[in-house]
Amino acid sequence: MTTRIAIAGAAGRMGRTLIEAVLQAEDITVTAALEHPDHDLLGNDAGLLAGIGDIGIPLTADLASLTSVFDVLIDFTRPQGTLANLAVCRAAGRRMVIGTTGFSEAEKAQLQSAVKDIGIVFAPNMSVGVNLCLKLLDMAARVLGDEVDIEIVEAHHRHKVDAPSGTALRMGEVVAAALGRDLKDCAVYGREGVTGERDRKTIGFETIRAGDIVGDHTVMFAGIGERIEITHKASSRMTFAKGAVRAAGWLMQRGAGLYDMQDVLDLRG
Repeated sequence: MTTRIAIAGAAGRMGRTLIEAVLQAEDITVTAALEHPDHDLLGNDAGLLAGIGDIGIPLTADLASLTSVFDVLIDFTRPQGTLANLAVCRAAGRRMVIGTTGFSEAEKAQLQSAVKDIGIVFAPNMSVGVNLCLKLLDMAARVLGDEVDIEIVEAHHRHKVDAPSGTALRMGEVVAAALGRDLKDCAVYGREGVTGERDRKTIGFETIRAGDIVGDHTVMFAGIGERIEITHKASSRMTFAKGAVRAAGWLMQRGAGLYDMQDVLDLRG
């Protein structure tokens, strides 16, 4: 059975890549393309905007009128728009794959409420490689314990509006959990001035925003005499798009609940 996909933010950089990724996949098809109500490209064909050719799917702002034509909405937009789409999908019983980052704790609580009724894959990074790195980070943190200083460095393009990235924060959460810490208590976001000697129980974050960097993440475990670095570098948004498409197909075989890419890739063991 073919999975029908709606794409939010379809005129954006990620949205166009998602359209391309869906069209390259088997047993999955684009049936709806969404943008915000004041977007100047509404009515244009989503395939043409993606540089693929006419696919007969115009950009529209009315998700509620399209709930009968899609099974899963893929949303990589911004928190406010994603939560508005979440309300529509929840009411209609439609699944969601969410790659949006920058949610507040209160906004994350809305996602937690919605999964009582619908299936959602929510992950700050849909890349297969990044999710493998999360598994490796858990292993490294458990082996190295409190004998190392831990720093997380991330870099993204100049248009990214939230910092640190959702992926960097997730990496920090994984490492902190492996060490029995709470990231809220041990995170240090940037340093300036006379900061004093480093507290080994902290996890540091450094952020770079420049040019067209798609996404680089490095977690450094620095001890005395040696240093281990686990790095992931994305050179194309297609890696995230393909992961999201894979998640959409996987989600069709699941009921209501909150899942992430560790579930999709069967990395829980």
